[in-house]
Amino acid sequence: MDGIEREKQLLIDFLCANAGGPIYYTGRDMKLSHKGMKISESDWSIFLGHAGDTMTALSVPKQECDDVVAFVLSLKDDVVES
Repeated sequence: MDGIEREKQLLIDFLCANAGGPIYYTGRDMKLSHKGMKISESDWSIFLGHAGDTMTALSVPKQECDDVVAFVLSLKDDVVES
């Protein structure tokens, strides 16, 4: 459980730091974090679908959804293995 909580906190810190918040992210970069996970284009598309469905279910406003999608798409080359 401790490892899962640490991963959750690192994700929160990463998102806050990249959104311009006062948090300092101390984790690994995205490329290193996802290296060897063999995340495919199909996996990426499924993830985007789940993220979109979640934002819809939570009634996240369109502008915020667009901002999140743009940010996540900027990470694709570091996450998806060709």
